[in-house]
Amino acid sequence: MSNYHEPAEELSQQARDFSRALNSLKEEVEAVDWYHQRVDLSEDESLKGIMAHNRDEEIEHACMTIEWLRRNMPGWEEQLRTYLFTEGDITELEEGEEGGEAGSDSLGIGKIEK
Repeated sequence: MSNYHEPAEELSQQARDFSRALNSLKEEVEAVDWYHQRVDLSEDESLKGIMAHNRDEEIEHACMTIEWLRRNMPGWEEQLRTYLFTEGDITELEEGEEGGEAGSDSLGIGKIEK
């Protein structure tokens, strides 16, 4: 079964690379989930430590892929700059970005001078 929704032979090399990266990211995140569940339920501390190490390796791989996407696929850098390493309500960041200044209560119309 193909991961493509369009004919692969019609897609550019760049589009196929984006698909590879996105599918790899999905697989890494899924592996993080699986390892984390195993760590949570394991009663053997030694095994728990190994699986936690494996989980953390998968997180590393996911982050490396996200960084590749940020550097190469349009849209990623802007969104990552808006949401990562911020404070406060995450859902309000989008509203602030649309108004021009992330996290502000501005309507995006500028200051009204008296």
